[in-house]
Amino acid sequence: MAKDRYAPKAVGDIMAGLSGRLASYAGKTQGLSSQQTILDDFLGETLSKKCRVSNYRDGTLMIEAVSAPIALRLNYLKMDMLSHFRAAGMVELGQIKITANPQATQRLSATNKPEQKSVSKRQMSEQTADYLSAIAADAPPSLKAKLERLAQHGRKNK
Repeated sequence: MAKDRYAPKAVGDIMAGLSGRLASYAGKTQGLSSQQTILDDFLGETLSKKCRVSNYRDGTLMIEAVSAPIALRLNYLKMDMLSHFRAAGMVELGQIKITANPQATQRLSATNKPEQKSVSKRQMSEQTADYLSAIAADAPPSLKAKLERLAQHGRKNK
């Protein structure tokens, strides 16, 4: 029987077919994700939303905080955090560096769900519709049609 080319493939199979560099990026990303999970477990819900694991290299874990006060608080917890990471299986971890990066807020908010803003419905007044009609009288033909449509839209809402 022929192989189904539309059948889903395992991520490992896809990554094996890609270049070594891309596979190493994927591996590093998975590693940072697992380290972020360990950090979230240690810090709790509120504090973990204000920082993220940014890099891990040569036994040094880099953590970005959204502000200097958060970075200071994390520095107080650094030794306990180091013990927690080592207990979680990262025995090669030698040090943790914490930096304050206000731009990390944008990165952290991208991972969190954006809150939906309430949209207020605006109504065009009859006077505004009249003004648009008056302006349309002296406007070029292409703009005239658009202004008249907009004025008509304002009158429909009444």
